[in-house]
Amino acid sequence: MPNDNPLLAPSSLPYGLPDYAAILPEHYLPAFEQAFAAHTAEVSAITRVRSMPTFENTLVPLEESGRLLGDVARTFYTVSSADATDDIQQIEEQLAPLMSAHQDSIQLDSALYWRIKTIYDQLDQLDLTPEQRYLVERHHTEMSHAGAGLDDEAKKHLIELNQRVSTLTTQFEKNLLADTNDLAVVFDDATELDGLSEGELSAAAQAASDRGLDGKWVVTLTLFTGHPYLSSLTDRESRARLLTASRSRGSRGNEHDNRATLLEIVRLRAERAALLGYDSHAAYITSDETAGSPAAVHDLLRQLAVPAARNARREQEKLQAIIDAGGDPFPLEAHDWAFCTEKVRAAEYDLDRSALRPWFEAERVLQDGVFRAASDLYGITFTERGDLGGYHPDTRVFEVHNADGSALGLYILDLYTRDTKRGGAWMNSIVLQSRLRGTQPIVVNNLNVPKPAAGRPTLLSLDEVTTLFHEFGHALHGLFATVTYPHFAGTNVYRDFVEFPSQVNEMWIYWPEILASYARHIDTDEPLPTEIVEKLHASEAFNQGFATSEYLAAAWLDQAWHSLSVDEVSADLDVAAFEAAALADIGLDNPVVPTRYSSTYFAHVFSGGYSAGYYSYIWSEVLDADTVEWFRENGGLRRENGDRFRGRLLGVGGSKDPLEAYRDFRGRDAEIQPLLERRGLAG
Repeated sequence: MPNDNPLLAPSSLPYGLPDYAAILPEHYLPAFEQAFAAHTAEVSAITRVRSMPTFENTLVPLEESGRLLGDVARTFYTVSSADATDDIQQIEEQLAPLMSAHQDSIQLDSALYWRIKTIYDQLDQLDLTPEQRYLVERHHTEMSHAGAGLDDEAKKHLIELNQRVSTLTTQFEKNLLADTNDLAVVFDDATELDGLSEGELSAAAQAASDRGLDGKWVVTLTLFTGHPYLSSLTDRESRARLLTASRSRGSRGNEHDNRATLLEIVRLRAERAALLGYDSHAAYITSDETAGSPAAVHDLLRQLAVPAARNARREQEKLQAIIDAGGDPFPLEAHDWAFCTEKVRAAEYDLDRSALRPWFEAERVLQDGVFRAASDLYGITFTERGDLGGYHPDTRVFEVHNADGSALGLYILDLYTRDTKRGGAWMNSIVLQSRLRGTQPIVVNNLNVPKPAAGRPTLLSLDEVTTLFHEFGHALHGLFATVTYPHFAGTNVYRDFVEFPSQVNEMWIYWPEILASYARHIDTDEPLPTEIVEKLHASEAFNQGFATSEYLAAAWLDQAWHSLSVDEVSADLDVAAFEAAALADIGLDNPVVPTRYSSTYFAHVFSGGYSAGYYSYIWSEVLDADTVEWFRENGGLRRENGDRFRGRLLGVGGSKDPLEAYRDFRGRDAEIQPLLERRGLAG
């Protein structure tokens, strides 16, 4: 291997952290080419073994294989999602079909499948540990699910479908990023942004300056429909401009229009599902999730949609009453909801959430909130490593240690938004933990917080505080999973289970000693007043009709698209009309409560990994709400509780059935009642 490509030699940095300072865009494709070849040779060596398949001569070398490819891929995709320059985007476009073809060459390898199936068929006669047995089961299921049992002609067609879908999903993400940047709203006068805090105005001025628009203000768009600033902007026209820009992404008839792209994605996914023997893509996806079938998903979504829509209508009536009581009444529209909601919140709870930012300074939230909760619960500690650099100057690297002082891994935080970063917030791994490979984890959290001007503090909204705690829950899952085989490392669990640990971690936001530690005024260091905390608790179920409805609408759209057969998807299908019909079908077609994501900017399902799986958040929340109840019943923030949750659930990674792990932790299956009560849907 050439010595001048840093991706092709083991990193000399702690924990195998890639030396991003030495990696140039031109290094990636050559590294991928060599990694593909190396992985192919490793698998070929397994299938050429003449002796009968055993765990040791098949599964162990299979788990050892592909290490270089995994390292290169995680290094690259970390950058392509968080710092997608033009060069990186071009590489990703070239790479998409190559990666798809290589994955298919492994997953559809008939000789490899025969070896794994042979072992699988005699599992009961083998002396394997539970983790080894489950590894055989998962490899067999995943290869079967991928199409390894198809004949050669069908496999050839499947490979073509996979490559085209991969190319299209990459195009969808590229279009969305470009249109999101293009639609950032430019304001000429600060009075148009009345209601924003000084820090938010500073961030908007900085965003304008970064675009060469000195003297103006630019508000960049978030991934979801409802922008956070809609709750505080007093100017209706400004709110309308912001929401209109958000909702028009990918559907303006320009070069970034995503409608034709998503229709082809839906059609090809349906065709692939039929080839694999399933009625729809949704049936294909859910067959290997804890849900098991689209019917189970639809039952849950419909069960929740009726009370959610009813509650949203009640909330709407309250908002209209507030408007009508004012001096200049107007019919409530979608861009008014968040702003008027704060009026109702103020009237009913005497609470202005937008005024809470001075108590949520980002560094304090991180150190005395997020890290403090993890230290109290699990005994782990965090030390910033200024000597270690990430993939962008904004990243910060922390070394994590266990309570006994042993090294656990690295945590990287990338807090701020930028034009090269995709929207939303997420966690990913750069290095996976594995006893077999002797590796420890490196995990990354990405958020999209507007960056204030130099020298100004970063003040978070309560929603941004929630997002940081949530994503850190994923990070803990990635750090704590302690497995032998890399196949089970970190968050490699069923998609409709993966959100569960992150949602549980949100409970510590309001936990008294944690809140008192981090929620302190930026100027006076005074804690968040007790009366405000009480009002926050009292208003927890407030606006849940809206929040639940907008989420369920998006989850239902995902199911509707991916329940279509090939014959039902045509190039001239009207995307907006389809959305309207789908939302009417479930009773979530209230124009004042728009879906959290419309199809043309629904990155989770058309460029991310949540196709036919966006229901996962509410599915996981059933477990989450039940777990929060367990913590409260058992004393909350105690090391014994943390050790149990870590040892029986987070620590197993994907090495056992997740619902079995949940039963081991909880002592029974999860019950839905705590979720219904949390969201105000009970009764």
